[in-house]
Amino acid sequence: MQPQASRRHERAAATRNGYPMAALGIALLLATPLIGLLAARGGGPLLLALLPFTLAGGVLTLLGLYMLQPNEAANLTLFGEYTGTDRGEGLRWANPLARKGRLSLHSRNLNVAPLKVNDQRGNPVEIGAVVVWRVRDTAQAAFDVDDYETYVSVQAEAAIRHLASLYAYDDGEDLPAGQPTLRGGMDAVSMALRDELQARFDAAGVEVQDAKLSHLAYAPEIAQVMLRRQQAEAIVSARHKIVQGAVGMVEAALQGLSERNVVQLDDERKASMVSNLLVVLCSDRETQPVVNTGTLYS
Repeated sequence: MQPQASRRHERAAATRNGYPMAALGIALLLATPLIGLLAARGGGPLLLALLPFTLAGGVLTLLGLYMLQPNEAANLTLFGEYTGTDRGEGLRWANPLARKGRLSLHSRNLNVAPLKVNDQRGNPVEIGAVVVWRVRDTAQAAFDVDDYETYVSVQAEAAIRHLASLYAYDDGEDLPAGQPTLRGGMDAVSMALRDELQARFDAAGVEVQDAKLSHLAYAPEIAQVMLRRQQAEAIVSARHKIVQGAVGMVEAALQGLSERNVVQLDDERKASMVSNLLVVLCSDRETQPVVNTGTLYS
C-alpha cells in the first residue's frame, strides 16, 4: 500500500462538449479545398500559406473527439502526466494529443468463492461472500495500483480470511456473553467485513457499497463431529429447560396440596411424589400408570 502523500487524487479535466468542436473540425476541412481553389485562381500567397493550417486544424480537432457512455469516465494523460478526469456523457472533446483511458463507474458484484479458513477457535470452516463495489476515485484506480480489478479481488479474499479468524463459528462456553459469531451475528459480521474491505480498497480509490456472507459451513472433515456437538448442546439445553419447568410444577403441586389440606404427606411420601412427578414431566416417552393396591410402607 502506498504512503498517503504519494497517492494521486481525481481532478476535473479541461474538456469541452464535442458537438461544437465536431462542427468546427468539419468546417475547417470543408474550407480547405475552397481556400485551395481560391489560391489557385490567384488569391495570393496568403491563402496558399493558410492551407496547411486549416487542414491540420480540422484533422486535429476531429482527432480530439471521443465518446463517453453513462457511468463512464476518462482519465486524460499528456506525455505521461495526468491532466484530469472527464465524467461527462456523450460526445466530448479534449486535447487531441492526450491519451484517454476509460474506466467504468458502474456498481459491480464480486462473488468470492468459498474459502477454507480457521475461525477464532481454530476450527476449519468454509466461508464465502458477495461484495458490491464501484470506482470512487478514477485517478487512484488507474495510477496507484497496477490493476484495480485484480487488486479488489485479492484484497477481498485477504479481508475475508482475516475476518474469519476474528470470530468463532457459533456460540460456546468459552465465548464471553454477547460476543457475535459468524453464524449468529450476521449483521455485526457484515458491518465488520465492510469496514475491513473499505480500509483495504481505499488505496485503489474503490468504494464498498455492500458486503454480505454468501456461504458459511464447517469444513467437511469436521462437519459430522460439529453436527453431533450441536445436537448434544441442543438436547442439553432442552433438558435443562424441561427440568426447570418440572421443578416449578412439582413445587406448585406440593404447595397447592398443602394449602388445601387435600392430603398430609410426610417427607418420605413427598420424596416419592416428587420422584414420580419428575419422571412423568421429564420423560421423553409416554409414561404408564401403575396402581398401588398397598401402602408405601408395605
